[in-house]
Amino acid sequence: MPHRDSVAWNAMITAYSQLGFRQESLFLFGRMRIAGAQPDHFTLTASLTACAGSSELLYGAKVHALVYVLGYQCHTAVNNSLIDMYGKCLSPTSADKVFEEMGVRNEVSWCSLLFAHVNCSQIDAANEVFNAMPERVTVAWNIMIAGCARHGEVQSCLRLFKEMRASSCEPDQWTLSSLMNSCSESLELQYGFVVHACIIKSGWELAAESKNSILTFYAKLCCQDDAVKMVESFEMLTPVTWNAIIDAYMKSGDTEKALLAFQRVPEKNIISWTTIISGLARYGQGEQALIYFVDMLRNSIRPDDLSLGAVLHACSCLAALGHGKMIHGCVITYGFQACVYVGNGLINMYAKCGDITGSGHAFDEISGKDLVSWNAMLFGLGMHSRANEAFELLEEMVACGAKPDRVTFIGLLMTCSHLGLLEKGQALFKLMETKYGLGREIDHLSCMIDMLGRGGHLLEAKELVKENPGTSTLEALLGVCAAHEEAEIGIISGESLKNLEPMKEMGYVMLSNLYCASGKWKEAEMVRKAMAVNGVKKEPGCSWVEEVVAKVKSSQADGKVECLATPPSSWLSWS
Repeated sequence: MPHRDSVAWNAMITAYSQLGFRQESLFLFGRMRIAGAQPDHFTLTASLTACAGSSELLYGAKVHALVYVLGYQCHTAVNNSLIDMYGKCLSPTSADKVFEEMGVRNEVSWCSLLFAHVNCSQIDAANEVFNAMPERVTVAWNIMIAGCARHGEVQSCLRLFKEMRASSCEPDQWTLSSLMNSCSESLELQYGFVVHACIIKSGWELAAESKNSILTFYAKLCCQDDAVKMVESFEMLTPVTWNAIIDAYMKSGDTEKALLAFQRVPEKNIISWTTIISGLARYGQGEQALIYFVDMLRNSIRPDDLSLGAVLHACSCLAALGHGKMIHGCVITYGFQACVYVGNGLINMYAKCGDITGSGHAFDEISGKDLVSWNAMLFGLGMHSRANEAFELLEEMVACGAKPDRVTFIGLLMTCSHLGLLEKGQALFKLMETKYGLGREIDHLSCMIDMLGRGGHLLEAKELVKENPGTSTLEALLGVCAAHEEAEIGIISGESLKNLEPMKEMGYVMLSNLYCASGKWKEAEMVRKAMAVNGVKKEPGCSWVEEVVAKVKSSQADGKVECLATPPSSWLSWS
């Protein structure tokens, strides 16, 4: 074009933004400024939308400054775009400030501010905004219900839904899908059935959003038959539907069908790839998860925090340090090293791969550590017998304002158990209840039984099991009895465990070993026969060897050796 006026620039910037090419849209906005064309309110709203979609908070703040320079600070549409941008860039305080300075507000202003707080998980602040709204439109109700659903607060969602029905607002497919998602998050089967019935009664059962949420619900609660029926009922498959189908098969444990569905997806997005990678890692197919991650990169799909977290979990399961380091390279390349979720995955990966120093470096790089970060580092230190460092980290954690939870104490008690720190472990066992008000759960009790048994206090361990009977506590007691060759207590525990878990190999194997250790060969043979009759098989032992230049190999007790994956250096390259 010989002359590009504001209308031409606006058309291009808006088109790129709406098509999802946000960086290109912002690039055009920069070129427009260099060319000397004057931005108007259409230009500003389009560029702010691009900033919101790409989470460019710094760029958005610069555009906000330009709003004042150009005199558009009183323009309602521009202010609404600013609130939306700050909300999507996780800066609710800035959104509040823009809203307070607005002279004229409309429904979009209120809903944008409401979303800003919900998006940042500030439910209490969102409730204040919601209660102050002059008129609660359907979108506002949907935002609140979706926010509560994200946190699994099914009771709050149902209360809001009931209030919405009592008002003049009619629920739509978004309302009902959010309501169904709340049932998925809370794992409430009966509530899900009720909501499904509401969807059918309201006539929204054919809407794609409703069907996707119903499918996700049945898949997450492992209702395989209902999930399959939903899959068969789909006529037109959207990208969201394909992802829901893949997720449904993965959650039901049918990885083969999930992979077949994945291959049929016409346009695979980051969610499709992440669902496959995380599913494979979850079902112990770490090497396949790595292969699909590589394929994702080769298809020019930029990884996000969830996909990186999933592939790091795969590396942890494989104990493949070389592969994990290469994924760490991806993390740095794509700028996720400060992301809490990815950082937590790195801590766990390095710890399980034997590199506790790497765990420490990953821990230090996380700027806003959450409770999972502290717990992951505590577990890592315990795993590597660094008890003193673990106890120092606990003190630092408390000093930073993080409150230890049940998982924290499981890690600490395991550390004490493995290192024979009985007195320290007993003190922590009491401290979790007296100081932090945490109830003693089965995992804590199992750690204590293991700790007492390792220290030779088998009678005390037996009494603790007697007070807290269950599969986990019996397994812990049986384990220490086997280690100390304490046949009398061990045989009683083994028989009880075998009766409680007749299809689990541990009770049979350890009981048989105890009978052998005490010279009761006939009883040992009877246990082995009972194991064969019940169809219980012992899994062969498996060890991992990672060759620096060649491959990761799995060596099993039956002599079988499998090559699992080629080294990542050959397939990870950066552009």
